[in-house]
Amino acid sequence: MTTARDIMTAGVQCVDQNESLLDAARMMRDLNVGSLPICGLDNRLHGIITDRDIVIRCIADGRDPAEMSAEELAGHLHWVNADDDVTDVLKTMEDNRIRRVPVIDDHRLVGMISEADLAQHLDEHQIAEFVEHIYAR
Repeated sequence: MTTARDIMTAGVQCVDQNESLLDAARMMRDLNVGSLPICGLDNRLHGIITDRDIVIRCIADGRDPAEMSAEELAGHLHWVNADDDVTDVLKTMEDNRIRRVPVIDDHRLVGMISEADLAQHLDEHQIAEFVEHIYAR
């Protein structure tokens, strides 16, 4: 059985819930990633923020990313457990039409699964099905 832990990218860095979106964007740039988990003072996952969130829900609304915190964009959160089977991971991502999902073990963030991770670990049929569910209108 292939699990979430088998396909995830480990060592994911969080942005603090109180950091500005400007700092989050710089962190994404420096890490060359399109999303960051948002962690609280309790070192637990509070949300996830994407580069698209910053553009659409901050800048396009005329808000200042230096004045808006990461937590303000931490909407509804989906995650998978590290020991979940890859079919459960795909179902979570497909059902919620999300392209990245945090991986949790013992209530702690241990990694992320992105489209790139799926492309490296899944067969062509699984990838095609995922793409159809995520990108179909």
